[in-house]
Amino acid sequence: MRVADLRRYLRSSEGNVGLLFALSALPIILLAGAGIDYTSAAYREDRLNAIADAAALAAVTPTMMAQSDANSVATATNTFNAQTSTIPGISYSPQNLKVTVSDSGNTRYVTVSYVASSYNSFSKILGMPTTHLAGSSQATSTSSPNIDFYLLLDDSPSMAIAATQAGIDTMVSHTASQGGCAFACHQSNPASDNLGNPAGEDNYALARNLGVKLRIDLLSQAAQNLMTTAQQAANINRAQYRMAIYTFDVGFNTIQKLTSNLNTAQVAAAKINVFEVYANNFLTSSNNNNDEDTNYDNAMTKINSTMPAPGNGTKSASDTPQEVLFFVTDGVEDECQNPTLNAYKGGGCRQQYLMNSNADWCTAIKNRGIRIAVLYTEYLPLPTNAWYVNFNGLGAGISSFQPQIGPRLESCASPGLYFEVNVGQDISAALTALFQSAVQTVRLTK
Repeated sequence: MRVADLRRYLRSSEGNVGLLFALSALPIILLAGAGIDYTSAAYREDRLNAIADAAALAAVTPTMMAQSDANSVATATNTFNAQTSTIPGISYSPQNLKVTVSDSGNTRYVTVSYVASSYNSFSKILGMPTTHLAGSSQATSTSSPNIDFYLLLDDSPSMAIAATQAGIDTMVSHTASQGGCAFACHQSNPASDNLGNPAGEDNYALARNLGVKLRIDLLSQAAQNLMTTAQQAANINRAQYRMAIYTFDVGFNTIQKLTSNLNTAQVAAAKINVFEVYANNFLTSSNNNNDEDTNYDNAMTKINSTMPAPGNGTKSASDTPQEVLFFVTDGVEDECQNPTLNAYKGGGCRQQYLMNSNADWCTAIKNRGIRIAVLYTEYLPLPTNAWYVNFNGLGAGISSFQPQIGPRLESCASPGLYFEVNVGQDISAALTALFQSAVQTVRLTK
């Protein structure tokens, strides 16, 4: 090319554009390729992070919470490795995965961390064949603790009241000779009291003949239904719930010792019945105890000594279950005591008054780390009953402190574990709700 021709080419604008494009094309292509590589790497890292999340969650499922830490590590590792193998364009070695599992009480903590590389298509031209990838995920879960439930159920004569207002009205109308009695008192020798019932039967048999359901009947059925609820909850929560059943009146009665077989406990609960006395004021033919048939001090002393020290309820072989006392009562004691209170006192030391008038057993039990769930079966106002109104003219009757019964029992219960059941309400539903609350409001571990 001649010098003149070269000068003309350099002075040409078309030539300048072509030269500039040629010089800039390569870096533009490299930048575009780097963007593609970066986008691919970010996408692959997002997928790996999602897999890490899935692996961490797999280690804290209800099934895994019932197994060892080593099994949780293995599950998270296998989950991550299996899913990572489906991602193209990455370099990953199982040696670059770290899974840690630790437990604190009923809580499990899992961390899944990984390191990998994403293959580049363009950046390797500049000496960057791969892009570094890394991430981690954490998961935490609290397992349902193993719990032992101790049922302490009031079977004293006052639990023989009719369960509905219609039943109460029926009993009152059929016991006119007694002044109208809503209680189906169970007596082995009713003839001594001249009750005036059609066949000389006691009020318990009269209620049965009239088809009247009693509160004790509903309590027995509720306890049976509770066993079904507990078994279903145990299966869902993968926890062990054991049951023991006791009743109290003048004494402390074992219906079922602590068992993990809830079917056995259910059969035993069907045997719950109201306490039978000999006659009015007589426990037996030779024991005139003035109807002192609701002894809280004896019942709470015995149940407190029956329940061992509770554990945390973890799955550890060295741990023991948490404990919950289910206490079902109408809240009026009738026993021999000494303190002077605003309550009926007759026959020397007889006292009818609020629970805990002599000793705060509830606080003593709760201080041991045992939660108390209280179901108050309301002591119904009975304005037609002379004893309820004024102890047959001897002084202020149960009516004088009846409004205080609920608050006193609520103070006995642990936070969130108090229910009331009024006349006609479903005791079984209330007991089930109380159980669910007890399972959900887990005690803090030591």
